[in-house]
Amino acid sequence: MEDKRIVLITGCGKGGIGHEYCKAFADHNCHVIATDVPDRIADLSGLLSSAADNIEALPLDVSSDESVLAAVSYIMATHGRIDVVVNNAGIGSVGPLAELALDSIRRAWEINALGALRVVQAVVPHMARPRGGGRVVNVGSIVGTAPTPWAGSYCASKAYVHAMSDALRVELRPFGIHVVKVMPGAIKSNFGSSTARALCKQEWKMYGRFERSIAERAGASQTAKATDAAVFARYVAKRVLSPRPPREVVYGHMTALFAALAWSPPWVRDCFFSKHFGLDKKM
Repeated sequence: MEDKRIVLITGCGKGGIGHEYCKAFADHNCHVIATDVPDRIADLSGLLSSAADNIEALPLDVSSDESVLAAVSYIMATHGRIDVVVNNAGIGSVGPLAELALDSIRRAWEINALGALRVVQAVVPHMARPRGGGRVVNVGSIVGTAPTPWAGSYCASKAYVHAMSDALRVELRPFGIHVVKVMPGAIKSNFGSSTARALCKQEWKMYGRFERSIAERAGASQTAKATDAAVFARYVAKRVLSPRPPREVVYGHMTALFAALAWSPPWVRDCFFSKHFGLDKKM
């Protein structure tokens, strides 16, 4: 393993972008530790058979302190280092904030926001002291820069990832650790279908007439024009592993639109989203 970078990736279940990250980093001759919650480890069998000894699977639940520490301890005991960590694990959280169950919001926050920081806190001491460097990749989203109706909970969790990454980038600089903030656009994956399934359990009192609009938001990233997940993952891996990794990687369908919205005055964003989601008329 001396000639291979050790790359830890979270949220690698089949059908997700993390699955493609594993292949992309393995193609760069990295040794990938592909992780997911214990009951989804079986989903990684295809990865293991296709990548020979470049990928190994490991259970890791980013919402659990014990699980994260156990996984990092195992990697350090087995491989002696972690060169790159990709905080990809995440879940959707769709619905009007005035009615969305707080348990749903807490779950998204625990995985998308605190989960990423939990992994960072477990990994960076091993990068900073014995290795003198490493790369932390935090996956946010373009909606973290221009929040949309019906997904305020998810957007807020990704905005946290952006703020966390910006702070960590400066705080970890003295230790030679690069922090890369990844902001995907609309990428083809099973993310939309997973979010839609969770949405089926919700009933809206105030927003019943917007049920179709809310459901459409759940799958908004999975249109025919969405960027292929494998293409996206290869692009990110190449940039992260470059001699001078970038501070940000913004790539995928709709990134130009959301960049414009992020720079627009609030009234412009409000008008755009109100019309797009049918919120431009009084009840």
